[in-house]
Amino acid sequence: MDNSVKTKVIKLIADQAGVAEDSLSDNTSLQDDLELDSLDIMDLLLVLEEEFDMQIPDEELGKIQTIGDIVNYIERS
Repeated sequence: MDNSVKTKVIKLIADQAGVAEDSLSDNTSLQDDLELDSLDIMDLLLVLEEEFDMQIPDEELGKIQTIGDIVNYIERS
């Protein structure tokens, strides 16, 4: 995993979720651990799309459950 991508993703998620960066890991669940609802997750993904200049297709949204999933998706794109 590219640490610069991971670091940037963690910073953005920490800002969006209002949590400390050091409390986040690859296995942190967006819904279960951060208690983000579907609207929060959509907002987060829009921020990530803008930051990384990419589009996340709707069919991929259901596959993104953790911070690691986000980082892996960005690295594959």
